[in-house]
Amino acid sequence: MTDFTPMPISNKQQLLVKLCEQFEDAIFILDDKLRYLSVNANYELMLGYTEKFLLSRPLGIYAAEFLSEEEQGVLRNLINSLDSTGFCEIDFSMANRYGEILDCHITYRKIYLEDTPYYVGTIRNMATLAKNRKKVAHLLNYDQLTGLPNRKVFLSQTSELLIESYQEVVVVRFNIDRYRNLAILLGPDGINKLVENFVLRITELELDNLRCFSHFGGDDFALLFECNDANMVRHQLDSLMQMCERPFFLNDSVAKEAQVYCHISVGVSYFPENGNEFIGLLTKAEKALNYVKQQGGDDVCWYHKSINEKNAHDIQLESELRTASNECQFVPYYQPKFALDTGVISGFEALVRWQHPTRGLLRPADFMDAIISHKLSFELFSQMANQIAKQLTVWQYLGFEQHICINADAAEFSHPDFFDLVSNLLDSHKLAAHQLHIEVTESSLIQRHANVKKQLDLLKELGICLALDDFGTGFASLSYLQEYPFDFIKIDKSFISKITNDRTQRAIVKAILDLAEALDMHVIAEGIENVQQRDLLLSMGCQYGQGYWFGKPMTADEATKMLTQQHLSKNDRP
Repeated sequence: MTDFTPMPISNKQQLLVKLCEQFEDAIFILDDKLRYLSVNANYELMLGYTEKFLLSRPLGIYAAEFLSEEEQGVLRNLINSLDSTGFCEIDFSMANRYGEILDCHITYRKIYLEDTPYYVGTIRNMATLAKNRKKVAHLLNYDQLTGLPNRKVFLSQTSELLIESYQEVVVVRFNIDRYRNLAILLGPDGINKLVENFVLRITELELDNLRCFSHFGGDDFALLFECNDANMVRHQLDSLMQMCERPFFLNDSVAKEAQVYCHISVGVSYFPENGNEFIGLLTKAEKALNYVKQQGGDDVCWYHKSINEKNAHDIQLESELRTASNECQFVPYYQPKFALDTGVISGFEALVRWQHPTRGLLRPADFMDAIISHKLSFELFSQMANQIAKQLTVWQYLGFEQHICINADAAEFSHPDFFDLVSNLLDSHKLAAHQLHIEVTESSLIQRHANVKKQLDLLKELGICLALDDFGTGFASLSYLQEYPFDFIKIDKSFISKITNDRTQRAIVKAILDLAEALDMHVIAEGIENVQQRDLLLSMGCQYGQGYWFGKPMTADEATKMLTQQHLSKNDRP
């Protein structure tokens, strides 16, 4: 236990004196004859009299005979109460030196020091208290940035309107799209200014039948309408959406003179169609809002029952996906890649399939969006990578040297354990780095450029081959090819499908091939479906290809069988 030193009495007395001087209430001390002995600074400010003037004067400043009858009555009651209980509390209107009438709450206490009675009083100006309470009430009910009613007020007004109104009540919830990106771009001051201007524009629309415009915080807003027909609100929402088509001009250091657009996602519900309870209406409007956001935003959705069904489906699908991840229901299917000049299998691309316990084998189109939205991408990548590493070990044992390529997106690259996972798999399975290829989509380069660049550089140092997938279909700058350490470019199948009879497609493919050669990269053509496409690509200088003409995605056993057949046929050659 640490040493404890009691406070000296002199220090304690000094602290108490300072406390009284800095106390917000007016404090005064009287002797046994109710004459002033001391007052604090706030008493001097409130009453307008200095302590020097008040000393020895009686309470009320004047002798009792000069007080009004009402004041004398108050004084008698005060003395009687103090004599009987030692405490008195009254609300009293009193005039200060300047003639101002102060509504005060006054407390008196009788205190003895060595048998000598003293009276200590405090005065609180109720007008100041009421003003402070009003400020607190405003803070509790209104957003500090925009001054709009907050969620609490909105719910209260919605509840009251549902009880009192004989008309239809419409609840609208809306968010600013890409709000987080805008906040990062503009910074705290810039995003606050944008929100203020956004609110000002909506206010200037003077929407008909609007009962409440509320700000829940951030990019979260609500509107409350009352009208004869809810469809009338559609015109108001059209005005709101059109307003969002006009840019905001911000004089900001980051986005100086930039045009910033505030597109919004809007969800709507209304009484009586969607219920008569305010919480239910708000919930349904929020479900409609979330539905719009899932569809990409910048739209209005009126609540309907199918949204509930979709939400239930999404919840069920998420549960099934997590079960699938835990029970290793995701399996790789392998599509072969061939050297176009020799026809030899150079490697395989691993494509995920979901071996669903009741729905059978599912393709990525059936579940990949849900994987991304529920942030399960890294778990899926980890499971696929582990199975691929085991398969490479099997093929290595059998004497096959083909690589396997796995796809990775921005979410996977951004995971803090991504590089360690890949590195540990190579070490634990005793695999050479060149046996594992990783494909990256153009969209991943744009979404999280800095983080992806760092991870790719680390993978390259490890010796892993890197491929840019679906080249030409995204928005990546050509400079990315020089900036990133890619070994392969994969031409998307959309350029290959018409290559034999479309001059433009041939020209694009030829340009990509020439670019890759200049950058010392190899090219893989995806989606080859016939020999004519293969021959044309080969004549144009393309080294590798994959597609249904070579082989569809297959199980690990089928891929092993294909490699075995190639190995045997190679040995049978004279």
